[in-house]
Amino acid sequence: MNGFPSQKEVKKIKEQYPKGTRIELISMNDPYSSIEPGAKGTVENVDDVGTLHMKWDNGRTLGVVPGEDSFKVISKPLEESMEQEQSMGGMSM
Repeated sequence: MNGFPSQKEVKKIKEQYPKGTRIELISMNDPYSSIEPGAKGTVENVDDVGTLHMKWDNGRTLGVVPGEDSFKVISKPLEESMEQEQSMGGMSM
């Protein structure tokens, strides 16, 4: 990624990765990172430049930069999942 994302791009990132989203790191574009591939963590917040501030399961708190670092979403926050089920007519027990 060259430079900082636009406000529109940051808004999209914030919507895509709300607080509570669980991710698994594939690779980080930082040779000095203490977060290993395969590490799992939870999004705490997304700042105004689109960095995902993480609370990793190993206790660390290093941020992830979409477009620079590779990761996959494991799960979304419970509230969002419930809203999607309700909008699709689903029922949860």
